[in-house]
Amino acid sequence: MNSRIQKDTIESIKIPINKYWGSQTEKSRKNFKIGVPGSMPIEIIHSFGYLKKASAYSNFRLGKLSKEKKDIISYVCNKIINGKLDDQFPLVVWQTGSGTHTNMNVNEVISNISNIIIKKKFKNKQLFIHPNDDVNMSQSSNDTFSTAMHLSAYKKLIENTIPSIKNLIISLKNKSKLFSNIIKIGRTHLMDAVPITLGQEFSGYAHQIEHGFNCIKNTLNNLSKLPIGGTAVGTGINAPCGYDKIVVEFLKKKTKLPLKITKNKFAYIASHDSIVESHAALKQIAVSLIKISNDIRLLSSGPRAGIGEIYIPENEPGSSIMPGKVNPTQCESIIMVCMQIIGNDVTISMAGSSGNYELNVCKPLMIYNFLQSAQLLSDSCKSFKYLCIDGIRPNYNRIEKFLNRSLMLVTVLNVHIGYEKSAHIAKSAYDNNSTLKEEAIRLGYLNSDEFDRLVDPKKMV
Repeated sequence: MNSRIQKDTIESIKIPINKYWGSQTEKSRKNFKIGVPGSMPIEIIHSFGYLKKASAYSNFRLGKLSKEKKDIISYVCNKIINGKLDDQFPLVVWQTGSGTHTNMNVNEVISNISNIIIKKKFKNKQLFIHPNDDVNMSQSSNDTFSTAMHLSAYKKLIENTIPSIKNLIISLKNKSKLFSNIIKIGRTHLMDAVPITLGQEFSGYAHQIEHGFNCIKNTLNNLSKLPIGGTAVGTGINAPCGYDKIVVEFLKKKTKLPLKITKNKFAYIASHDSIVESHAALKQIAVSLIKISNDIRLLSSGPRAGIGEIYIPENEPGSSIMPGKVNPTQCESIIMVCMQIIGNDVTISMAGSSGNYELNVCKPLMIYNFLQSAQLLSDSCKSFKYLCIDGIRPNYNRIEKFLNRSLMLVTVLNVHIGYEKSAHIAKSAYDNNSTLKEEAIRLGYLNSDEFDRLVDPKKMV
């Protein structure tokens, strides 16, 4: 492949001639051949596009950057934001823990494209845009990558995760209302228990997800706080007074997000407790969804040899060898997603604890796992809603059969004839393979009318 030579502060290095990145990017690309090239989340790159544009504007406003440079940098940043340059960011997550390589990747691409534009369109031959002195002016990788983490995490939650979860909650609540009069047997310890309505069962599912949903929303305030302007360690060295305020106001306007400057930039560069907190809420929903999905696949099991109280959509054949078999594939899929999210939470927790003094050194890993969890949860909740929850139907015959055969309806008799006599009725019905009513009458504890008046499932729910 044809190449060009570019010097840095250490040496000269060959770079593919059709790529816009510079020597630091190329060195990272060669020194960290770990995993899939380009695994750094593209959301981080797009967030850097917003941030570099905002920085150029702020530096221009403060008299540090010329209008010509500001306009050219902004033009290239727009291309990054719109995804027109995605192929120019080849670096992996597994790089320096501050994200410096990715910051420089962005700086170099903006600088090199800007200088090509200058050569073609500007008469000023002395004009030159430097990746560090101009594009990275008033910044450090430490505050810019941290800011890009918060910006990308907030945008992902608002634009993808939260809407998908909200729609799933609506579906679960709709099913709860639709099934409100369907009385079925409850189960505790996987054993028969007292009656419950199918609607009440689904109301529990809806509440679980809604509780997690509210927890996610409660974390947005801390995610909206940005440490930009803190530069290397939070003190703001080399950043002019007022730079951070202009940057954040610009970002608020362009992203339409309620962003703000954090009151303590030291904390937001040295640690990422806001990411840990927000992901914990994602994990909470994952835990709830595993429980709900397992319930649904047990309730739909069979269809003839299992519980089979509900029907789930028949989305695709379930077996390559057993004709006519249909499996709870959406339940299995979302369970695997949620297990991945729980694993990601362990990783984020460990990464969040790995700051030393003034800098967390696992930033790329944290945001990689966060964005993966947020996207997976968004996609799987959407799929689970449309391809499972919305299509659930009750199996009335099966529900009624199990309800009428349950021995735990005897529980309601405790307050009328006592626990000992009630247990005697239940045990006799089980041993004789008879009904509770038959045994209550045979044992002389109740007559037919008394039993019918007291043992009414409708009154038990």
